[in-house]
Amino acid sequence: MIISASYRTDIPAFHAEWFLRRLADGRVRVANPYGGAASEVALGPGAVAGFALWTRNLKPLMNELPAVAARAPFTVQFTLTGYPRALETALIEAPAALAQLAAVRRQWGPRAAVWRYDPVLVSSLTPLDWHRGNFARLAAALAGSTDEVVVSFLDLYRKTARNLAAAAKRHGFTWRDPEPEEKRALIATLAEIAARHRMRLTLCTEPALVDGTAEPARCIDARRLSDVAQRPIAAPEQGNRPGCLCARSRDIGAYDTCAHGCVYCYAVDNRAKAVARIKAIEVGAECLSPDRLPVL
Repeated sequence: MIISASYRTDIPAFHAEWFLRRLADGRVRVANPYGGAASEVALGPGAVAGFALWTRNLKPLMNELPAVAARAPFTVQFTLTGYPRALETALIEAPAALAQLAAVRRQWGPRAAVWRYDPVLVSSLTPLDWHRGNFARLAAALAGSTDEVVVSFLDLYRKTARNLAAAAKRHGFTWRDPEPEEKRALIATLAEIAARHRMRLTLCTEPALVDGTAEPARCIDARRLSDVAQRPIAAPEQGNRPGCLCARSRDIGAYDTCAHGCVYCYAVDNRAKAVARIKAIEVGAECLSPDRLPVL
C-alpha cells in the first residue's frame, strides 16, 4: 500500500517526530474524519510500497529522510506559491523552500520531488498577470530541481469562503473565480513557461480544463515511485474525484492539524484551532486526532 502523508495536513512540517515514531512502531491509527470507525494502517517492513509526502516545509524531516527511505521509497509533493502574507500567514520564505527542493534533487534524484503551484487564487493581490510573473520567477529558480509542476484552481468550500472573507476584510482585498476561458489561457501560458525550464505541467482534478496543453496529474504516482526506487511498484489507479489519476493509497493525516495559516486551505477550519490541536498531540500518540477516535 502507498501511504499518503498527508493531504489532510503537513506531516513533515508539524509532525515529523510523530511520523518517525509511527514508522518505528510499525502502525498508525487513522480516525475517520466523517465519523464512524477508526482504522489501523500497517507501516511495518513489507507493508508499505511507498510514501507520498505532502509539504510546504520539509526541513523538520529532511535529515531523517534516509530512515523513511529505508522503509520504502518516497516522493515529495512540495507546494510553493509565493503568495503575499495576507494569504499565507506563516509559511517559510520562498528561498528556503527552493533550497529544500534543490537538496532533495541532489540527494534523491530528479524524480523524487514534484512542485505544486496549487491552488491558483485570483485576487486583487494576485491577479492573472501577477501569477504569470510569479510562476515564471519560481520556475526559473526550480529549473533542474523537478521535472513536473502540478497546478489547480481554488475550490471554494464553505470553510474556504468563510476564511477568505475574513482575511479580505482584515487586509482589504477581493477575490474571484476566473472564467473558464481565463483559466485555459493562464494554463497555456504557465505550461509554456514550465516547458522552457524542462518541466511538464499537469492539472490536479481539473477535468474541464484538460486539453492538449496539459494533462491530468497523478499526485500519488506509482510510476514516479518506481523510478525513484529503480524497481517496479504496482498500484491500481483509484482517483478521489473526477479527473484524479492517483494510485490507490491510505492517508494517515488529520484535518485541523496544520498551522501554516493559508487562508484558502480546505483542511483547516482556523489556524488558532490548528495550533491548539498540534500542541495537544503527544509525540507517541497512535493517531494525529486522538480526540476524534471512538471510545473503546
